[in-house]
Amino acid sequence: MMDDSAGTPALSSRAVGLFGNLQVHYQTLLDKSTPHTGARWGLTGGLMFMFLLRIILAQGWFIICYALGIYMLNLFLAFLTPKIDPEMAEELDEAEAASESGPGLLPVKNDDEFRPFIRRLPEFKFWLNSTKAVLLSFVCSFFVVFDIPVYWPILLFYWVFLFVITMRRQIEHMVKHRYVPFANFGKQRYSRGK
Repeated sequence: MMDDSAGTPALSSRAVGLFGNLQVHYQTLLDKSTPHTGARWGLTGGLMFMFLLRIILAQGWFIICYALGIYMLNLFLAFLTPKIDPEMAEELDEAEAASESGPGLLPVKNDDEFRPFIRRLPEFKFWLNSTKAVLLSFVCSFFVVFDIPVYWPILLFYWVFLFVITMRRQIEHMVKHRYVPFANFGKQRYSRGK
């Protein structure tokens, strides 16, 4: 007679090995997609289009769409925000500011040295989290339990209101601390000599 406990570790080690292989393939795919920014965002845009088309045609799951919108707005704000907030840096006294003048702090005064803009949420993580959220929302739209009846124009109005208020506050923050979170915006361009 065979002992059942002898077969269990072999099965679990195979499952762990399979899961490890899947993780390696997933990470390899992510690593290969890193330089292809346009293709990655195109894929996410296509998934978003399919999700919104599903919402419009099914006339339901508006609360899932609203939750996705709020999450994407949160990700976008983290993408636009510097890693270390300049307002917090101003509150530090000079000794603490000198010891923490590493990467991530924006120049606060005109005589400060240049420091590159480091985002709180890097572009790749912004894309990855956005894509995962769209996929999860798309899957949730196939389950009736998530189709909570709501009056969608109120949700849309409230989301637009939140977007306008938060973007206004973020733009005021950018103007106050003189930073532009986009790499090529406002930079001087040089023409090549022949």
